Amino acid sequence: MNNKGLLLVVSGPSGVGKGTVLKEFLKTNPNAVYSVSATTRSPRPGEKNGVHYHFMSKEEFLHLIQQDGVLEYAVYSDHYYGTPREFVNQMREQGKDVILEIEVQGAMQVKQKCPDAVFVFVMPPSYQVLKDRLSGRGTEDEKTITKRLTAAKSELSRAEQYDYIVVNDQVEKAAWRLNAIVTAEKCKMNQMKQVIKEVLQYD
Repeated sequence: MNNKGLLLVVSGPSGVGKGTVLKEFLKTNPNAVYSVSATTRSPRPGEKNGVHYHFMSKEEFLHLIQQDGVLEYAVYSDHYYGTPREFVNQMREQGKDVILEIEVQGAMQVKQKCPDAVFVFVMPPSYQVLKDRLSGRGTEDEKTITKRLTAAKSELSRAEQYDYIVVNDQVEKAAWRLNAIVTAEKCKMNQMKQVIKEVLQYD
């Protein structure tokens, strides 16, 4: 029985620890895969095509948009970034759960195109904790941190548009909560129709 995989859309403000939580989640979920984004920017040293990004020309990307081949896209610093629909569909048809780690605007685009997707927003335990995490990185100046916090407030205000909220107070606990969401989604009736059908095919 090869049930279609879930599409898990994960968002949250910068500094909340989405990537760390997802890394922990993937350790115990070999059936889950990261969606590889497409971009028109050039590869950086060490980046591999199809692993870090699907690198393509602007013309190729625009053609993909015209063909409705991306689930969502955005433009940053004159470069296009987006989620190719084909990769996501292929993985899901193989029964793989696909994780899409994107910002709120992109997530809302996906919501329009994939109503069966599961939307998860990763929250900090408090605003102060988020502030401390961003400041504690020590990689950004005060101006950049303030800018990130302003953006975080805007994103946090849209958390109610998601199906689930995962508080990242501790990485292992947050990953466990994400696991619980996936398990619950897979036990939903519409995911289990094939099981019901098979059980009913008795002699």
